[in-house]
Amino acid sequence: MSRRFRYNAWHGGADPLAPPVDLRAALDQIGRDVMEGASPRSALEELLRTGTRDTAGLDELTRRLWQRRSEMQRRHRLDGTISEVRRLLDRALAEERLALAADTSEDARFRELQLDALPPDVAGQVSELANYDWRSSDARETFEEIRQMLGTEFLEQRFQGMKQAMQQVTAEDVERVRQMLDDLSALLAAHARGDSEIQQKFEQFMASHGDFFPENPRNVDELIDALAARSAAAQRLLNSMSEQQRAELMSLSQQTFGDPRIAQALQRLDQQLQGLRPGEDWTGRARFRGDQPMGLAEATAAMADLGELERLAEQLGQAYPGASLEDIDLEALERQLGPQAVVDAQRLSEIEQQLRQQGLLQRAPDGSLRLSPRALRRLGETALRSVISQLRSRRGERDTDRAGAAGELTGTTRPWSYGDAEPWDAVRTVRNSVLRRAAEGPDSAQLDISDLEVAETEQRSRAAVVLCVDTSWSMVQDGRWVPMKRTALALHHLIATRFRSDALQLVTFGRYASTVDVGELAALEGVWEQGTNLHHALLLAGRALRRHPDAQPVVLVVTDGEPTAHLEPDGEAVFQYPPTRHTLQVTLSEVDALHHLGATLSVFMLGEDPSLEAFVDVVARRGGGRVLAPTPDGLGAAVVGDYLRTKRR
Repeated sequence: MSRRFRYNAWHGGADPLAPPVDLRAALDQIGRDVMEGASPRSALEELLRTGTRDTAGLDELTRRLWQRRSEMQRRHRLDGTISEVRRLLDRALAEERLALAADTSEDARFRELQLDALPPDVAGQVSELANYDWRSSDARETFEEIRQMLGTEFLEQRFQGMKQAMQQVTAEDVERVRQMLDDLSALLAAHARGDSEIQQKFEQFMASHGDFFPENPRNVDELIDALAARSAAAQRLLNSMSEQQRAELMSLSQQTFGDPRIAQALQRLDQQLQGLRPGEDWTGRARFRGDQPMGLAEATAAMADLGELERLAEQLGQAYPGASLEDIDLEALERQLGPQAVVDAQRLSEIEQQLRQQGLLQRAPDGSLRLSPRALRRLGETALRSVISQLRSRRGERDTDRAGAAGELTGTTRPWSYGDAEPWDAVRTVRNSVLRRAAEGPDSAQLDISDLEVAETEQRSRAAVVLCVDTSWSMVQDGRWVPMKRTALALHHLIATRFRSDALQLVTFGRYASTVDVGELAALEGVWEQGTNLHHALLLAGRALRRHPDAQPVVLVVTDGEPTAHLEPDGEAVFQYPPTRHTLQVTLSEVDALHHLGATLSVFMLGEDPSLEAFVDVVARRGGGRVLAPTPDGLGAAVVGDYLRTKRR
């Protein structure tokens, strides 16, 4: 029976056809920062801040937020409602004066004197005309329009969607609004007292007045949250006005629908909300300096947007304790920056989660993050790929699937495991597949990874390799720190996957030398210390080679300075610059000791120090090795190429 598929419309969110998150690019960026000396945690935070090639980082999203905030403030001003009241009032007065001019009675002249004696400010004029008996019906309607506009504007400040719901306001509508405000105040007072039946009272309130709340809150806390956010925005709007604008607006509020009780109820509601949600921003302010006036409702919405922008910027900044990308309000982010910003934020969160879930970042016993062995393998693979590409372009060599030291087939086979480069045994692989399908049924996969079997080869030779890398401060100072680490990662990955019979030991040397694993070397931070103790490094190299007497000994030294320190018999390092004759002698004695072990010693000289050049020439003559002087970018190709040359020889 054929399969059936169903297709539906895509309603936003991440693109279902988009490619999966490129963890390799993210890991390369983290690895580069770690090798430069950053901790894995700070490297991960830097990745989230800067983003990737296809994903905007937190810094870019924050920049867009502040840009939007600045555009809003440069475009608008806050006196839109007062300006509109002034315009309507001027029209009403003009219509009234026109009607009075056609009347020759003394009452008409008295009314003209009343109009001439009105206060100069808009709020005072509206207050004086509240009880004025208008002669012109058009003027009366215009003045009533002022009252209704003020009512809807002040209500819209606190209740979203009120302006659309009250296009035509009747006396019954005004009374219903006043009753809703009284019931709401009683509900908030009961909640503040901790009333045990608050949910039942909330449901009764919503049954009576639910059409005033398009947010459709599910409980009293959600109702308070929605109301407090708009009330706080209204208060920040008042704080942002001049003293004159604020005084005029407070006076005009008494003319809301011509009923001062509504203004009093709104003031009481603001006081209750401030007590219930003191954590809202009730004291903030913003400066608007544009030329487009906004009404009270629009300006309050703009203040709410500014508050939302600031909260989003704080969430994207991730600077508070316990910060997480899960804290980002994706709905608010989409409202402010659009759906693509949400996709970017989700991808950043996915990158962080995948790095942890796939085991690329591990938590150390001390609580810090560190690169896992799997991550180090990926970094080594990337570094080796770069090195191989340089070798191909420089010398015309090609990559090969032949295992490094493999020789003749032994006639035996074994199951394939990760890192094997031996040839497959096709006959046994197909046989394994047939037997497995006979046991599991014909619906099973035709070929499974468990079926693979490789032909074992006989080892002709194996090598014991010691890579000694200079970790003195000059390596950091002259930009050779990261190339040195990438070289070690590339060589480690090559030996671990292609020449698994070889043994690799990494040795770092500054004032002292020490053996490290590849993870310790990748996370090693550059520190300021004086001394290039090649003597100690060669001592450790000899000790590592003697543990593999049946292997071909190979020593690779990466340094940018002549030896300036040596190790005394008591274990103390002695530093002297310029280097003393004794330091050079004991260092060359270790070169001779390695030569007696049959070791091939290659020195990779970084920089153009004449003293170093003279010293490594002596090393080459006495150790039977060779000297290479690569650039930092070509260091990896030089080291890996020399190792492969030794293997071929």
